[in-house]
Amino acid sequence: MSASQIPPLPVAVSDHRFDAPAVEAFFDEATNTVSYVLYDPETKEAAVIDSLLDFDNKAGRITTESADRVLDFVREKGLKIDLILETHVHADHLSAAPYVKKNVGGRIAIGSEIKTVQYVFGKVFNAGTAFQRDGSQFDVLFEDEDIFKIGRFQGVAMHTPGHTPACMSYLIGDALFVGDTIFMPDYGTARCDFPGGDAVTLYRSIRRLFQLPDETRMFLCHDYKSETRDHYAWETTVGEERRENIHVKDSVSEEAFVKMRNERDATLSMPTLILPSIQVNMNAGNLPVPEDNGQQYLKIPLNAL
Repeated sequence: MSASQIPPLPVAVSDHRFDAPAVEAFFDEATNTVSYVLYDPETKEAAVIDSLLDFDNKAGRITTESADRVLDFVREKGLKIDLILETHVHADHLSAAPYVKKNVGGRIAIGSEIKTVQYVFGKVFNAGTAFQRDGSQFDVLFEDEDIFKIGRFQGVAMHTPGHTPACMSYLIGDALFVGDTIFMPDYGTARCDFPGGDAVTLYRSIRRLFQLPDETRMFLCHDYKSETRDHYAWETTVGEERRENIHVKDSVSEEAFVKMRNERDATLSMPTLILPSIQVNMNAGNLPVPEDNGQQYLKIPLNAL
């Protein structure tokens, strides 16, 4: 692969200040998901990243314990939430973004390619004309290289597709939030077999991130342990990933990665919560409108994936 095929870093990164914001992580073992609060201790301005609702799939019951842990921390620290960031349309948990917004404020944000996901899955769920496919359910649609601020810290949105078309990584100070793009070095990388996913694209997105300074802190959306590790972990660095990631370290070619990823993905079953999650998350985390009996319903399309 030639260097010209790797997307360059955003221009803003050339003069980006890699100062260290405070980051608090919240791990949910039921979904192996990590949510974050990033904040400026001085100004108290903050962002919530990849929040989640608790969903009992067997009972169809939604509760808010995980999101309430985040809200308790926000209130305890006296933080002011500006952005509620989604790295992508998650297939393994329901977003708590509207619940967070209702309780502590903030604008719900995602990458602008959410429109592609809405178009594809709007058909899968037969959402009809009432479901807008223009991303208007979200307050902010980030384009690649958009700049934002959290207190004193500059944020840069970086489009990193491959796992899904809408995946966005967020560089805020020295903290990089990559969603499902990459996992801990001993676990590897995300699958690419969802609609719109692509292993070549993922490889190049990761190589884009690998151009950041080695000491850049990298925060992951999931961890599943590994065969050699008996504890959960979700923070690493760009340098660690470049040296040690078992799927995509510097010595792994694009051809080898794509072959591995496609073969591996062919053996994977769909995530347990993919059908409940995507229909909610493509709608900015908003739950279905109650029907005439006052009950809310999720759709389960048969033979759709």
